[in-house]
Amino acid sequence: MNLTLNVWRQPNRNTEGRIVEYKVKDISPEMSFLEMLDVLNEDLLHAGEDPVAFDHDCREGICGSCDLFINGRSHGPEKGTTTCQLHMRKFSDGDTITIEPWRANAFPVNKDLSVDRSAFDRIIQAGGYISVNTGGVPDGNEIAIPKEIADRAFEAATCIACGACVAACKNASAMLFVSAKVSQLALLPQGHAERKTRVENMVAQMDKEGFGACTNIGSCAAECPVGISLENIAMLNREFIVAKATSNNLA
Repeated sequence: MNLTLNVWRQPNRNTEGRIVEYKVKDISPEMSFLEMLDVLNEDLLHAGEDPVAFDHDCREGICGSCDLFINGRSHGPEKGTTTCQLHMRKFSDGDTITIEPWRANAFPVNKDLSVDRSAFDRIIQAGGYISVNTGGVPDGNEIAIPKEIADRAFEAATCIACGACVAACKNASAMLFVSAKVSQLALLPQGHAERKTRVENMVAQMDKEGFGACTNIGSCAAECPVGISLENIAMLNREFIVAKATSNNLA
């Protein structure tokens, strides 16, 4: 396949960026999207030009590093798929593909298509963990947890923190990500001791990072590559209301 790529190029977060057009030829339909970008970068290097910076790591749809906005959609046109698992057979010969970074004030551009998502790390550091002594591993496994609860916690825990939900939301809200991290721990008995302070601290950090409010449209769940449910946002709201209603922290 021969393709036209409209790629966002930006040297750093303090410099204005722009769309630059490139041509790539003889792209195999069996290539992944990132392999196609590798071909583009090889061509640029051979031409003595600066390669396009983009985030990637495992290339197996696990780590959540591959954050690209492709033709106006987070991770591209295939539902339930990360960019690294998107294959070029989803496109046609002669297509024009526009590739941009995640668009959010809380995700400043590092360079080109690479963005700084450390805001997610700071939200987790604010409370996305269990710090109380819950005993050793055998003791933890002896706690009887209904299968329905265990399944819901596991589904929430599958969030890979890629940021697609933020990029898809017109308000750049991080509610789906935060709700998944809050839900997975609030559902399990080991997480009950800190559930109130956890949700308060994580929501406060989310607001501090500059993420927008939830739109209630559901674009976040529609574009989530691992299918995190909007039910988690409902649970986050319940957890937050209960925490605030019974908390001494009125901030």
